[in-house]
Formats: sequence, structure tokens, C-alpha cells
Amino acid sequence: MLSAHQLHVKGRRDSLLPPTSLSVSRGELLLAAGRRQDHRTALALVLSGRMKPSSGMLSWDSHQRIRQLRLASALVDSPGVNEPEQHLSVRDLVTEDLALVPRRYRGALLSGPWLKVNGFEDIAGLWTEQLEPRRRLRLLASLALANPRTDLLVVDSPDRHSVDEGDWLPQLRQLASDAGRPLAVVATVSALPQSWTGPAVEIGNAEAARESGGHALPREAADLGDDAGSREEAGPREEAGAQGDADRRPDHQHTHFETEVAK
Repeated sequence: MLSAHQLHVKGRRDSLLPPTSLSVSRGELLLAAGRRQDHRTALALVLSGRMKPSSGMLSWDSHQRIRQLRLASALVDSPGVNEPEQHLSVRDLVTEDLALVPRRYRGALLSGPWLKVNGFEDIAGLWTEQLEPRRRLRLLASLALANPRTDLLVVDSPDRHSVDEGDWLPQLRQLASDAGRPLAVVATVSALPQSWTGPAVEIGNAEAARESGGHALPREAADLGDDAGSREEAGPREEAGAQGDADRRPDHQHTHFETEVAK
């Protein structure tokens, strides 16, 4: 279970992430709505253990050390952070991402067989910018799940690629509820889909609750109107890098977020 209480990230002028509280368990999809892209991305980075919050509490399965969260989580398609580079082909993207799977889980993972087994052989030669939203999300989620330790998916703004919720919502719901591998899934979105009746929160809900004297807890969409860890603690990408695999994409890219990023 992922639990966050009053997570807050300071920015130079205003908050990158206003105080936000939420919780999500394996088998659940939680939507976190916020109008600002920087708020959505900051929340995604904090929830996946890629950014250190300025204040608040965050735990995964009752563990508050960031190492546990990083090992269990995958950040998916975060703009300006680890979204696929447009000049990459799908085959090259798969090659790079599979190289980042920790060696002891990687085995003989090669891009060609992986593309065939997972049903992406037909798009292997396309540029990533040519992918339609449904295949893009399915590809990136499948790559995240190539690491068997991934139990938490944090998907940053999947609705930015399509106004049609059918291009991303059913896939995320299916990923969370997969009986063979139930996941905790959090998706940051610009607005809640009208059809969504599952768990949802508004980014900044803890701040609003404090001002109103109430409690900030996840609610159904229909009802809506320890230390973050040391720099020595590494997640799956860093763990792979320590074993000789170069971090050629995701977390190594610089972002505009003006706060301390956990490494």
C-alpha cells in the first residue's frame, strides 16, 4: 500500500506540489487531478521516489525509507523527465529500457524476442512520436513491468496525449486489477473523466482540508466537486547502473523542478 500524508514540495516562487494526501493499495487505480502540469509531475516524481518532498510523510507497505519505494515503483512517461525521446525508434527504446532492468532479473531479455512476445513487433520500426496513444501507453507500461519487482506504477498525465479517456483509462484499470499481478496504479490527470467513479483525489487536497478544518483523504470521484531517504539509496535504474548499465534515459535527464531530487 502506498500512503502519503501532506506531501509538499517547495518551489522558488510557489509550491511545485501543494500539500497532498492520498493512499492506494495493490489492485486499485487512483486518479490524482490537477490543472497544472508542474504539480502533476512533481506529485508523480515524489510518489515514485524520484524527488524528495520538502515536508510530509510517504510510505510503501509501511516502509518509510525511499529505497523500498524506488525498488517497487516505476515512473511512466513523465514529460521532461523520462518520456521517450522523439528521435528514438521503438526498437531502440526497448533496447535501452531492457538494459536498465536489474541484471539479476534481466536474464536473456533482448529487444527482438521481447517485441515479438509482447505484441509490438509490428511497430518496432516506428519512431516513438508516431505511436498512437493506446499503443504508446501499453508499450511503456509493459517496459516498466519487465522488472518483476515493479508493484507500483505512477503514470504522469496520460490524458495529455488524447482527449479520449478510452485511450488510457481502460488500460490503467486493467493493469491495476490483473489477477496474475495486481498493481497499485496512480495516474496524474488534468481533470477527472466524467465516467470515473473510482478512487480519486485533487492535488492540493491536504492544503484545502487544513484551511477548512477537515481531513484530506482519498474519496470516490463522485464525491469530489521519515526522511525521504539518503542519496546513497538507489532504485532499479541506479541499481542497474551500478552493475554496468548506463542510464541513457529516464531519471538522468535534467528537469526544471527547483528542489532536491532523491537519488
